[in-house]
Formats: sequence, structure tokens, C-alpha cells
Amino acid sequence: MKQLSVILGLALVLSGCATTIPSSIREPAPGNISVTEARAAGKHLAGNPVRWGGTIASVENRASETWIEVVERPLESDGRPRQTDQTGGRFLALVPGFLDPSIYASGRDVTVSGTLQTPLSRTIGEYPYTFPVVRSEQIHLWPRPVPVQRYYYDPFWPNPWYPWGYPFPYGRRYY
Repeated sequence: MKQLSVILGLALVLSGCATTIPSSIREPAPGNISVTEARAAGKHLAGNPVRWGGTIASVENRASETWIEVVERPLESDGRPRQTDQTGGRFLALVPGFLDPSIYASGRDVTVSGTLQTPLSRTIGEYPYTFPVVRSEQIHLWPRPVPVQRYYYDPFWPNPWYPWGYPFPYGRRYY
């Protein structure tokens, strides 16, 4: 009985370490082609696997797929885009089916793994731009970061109620 409880406890602890991020998002693609290399090479790299991520610039729903324009950012070891101003440019992710633009909104972080397609020429404003295109096999929308609230407690503010407790029903009031 003791061995069973130890094994069950160990399994419970190890299941807490499990992740819901797919392995194609967590692990880099073989070859590790960058967005700038894909822009420069044109259609010569079509068919190669890539894993890119960044910040969503726009979402465009088509009849059978969704086009996501992404501003590329360097990725962390788990595949999450870094919060930095460094970028290799923009790319288009073609995702089969419908993605709600209010969920996949501008400013959200996303990581895409898939295969490179033939580049597409479009404009950003009035500027002509060649977008590397990724046919998405896996896409991961990262949760928004939770802001950390920090409170300041003055160490020199005296506690006039020290030996008797606070007269307030919900604890100490901070001013």
C-alpha cells in the first residue's frame, strides 16, 4: 500500500510538469531558416519546414482559410516570442479554416509551425513588401501576460494599534 501511494504521488507530481504546448511549437524546425533568409531566397526555399513567431499585425479571413500577418520576433526556448523590438520582418501565416479576429487580435503573440510556400507581394500602407508565406500545420496563440501589481509599504510608517490589533473589520488600511 505504501509503494502504491508513493507511485501515485510521484505520478501526480510529474503530471503537474506536463505542458499543453505542442512539440512542433516548442522545438525548432530543422534547418532553422529565418524570415530574412526566406525573403531574400524567394521561392527557392519553398517546402522547407519553419517555426516562426511574433506579434499579430492583422487578420484576414478568406473563403476557406485565414491569413495572419505577423511581425516576426525572436523566439524563446519554449517557442514564445520575446518582448523585444528586434524583428526580421513580416510574414504571412495561412491557417486552414476560420479564426475569429477578436480572439486572434492585433497585438497578440503567436507561434506558427509549417512549411514555406511561394512568397507573396502585398503592400504595407503604400510600401510594396514581399511576404514569406507559411502554410500552417500548427498554430499557438499565447495568453496575454498578466500585469504584476506591486505595492509599496512604508517601513517607517508607525503602527499605532500595535499591541491591540486593528480597529478595522478587514485588516489594516493603507494610505
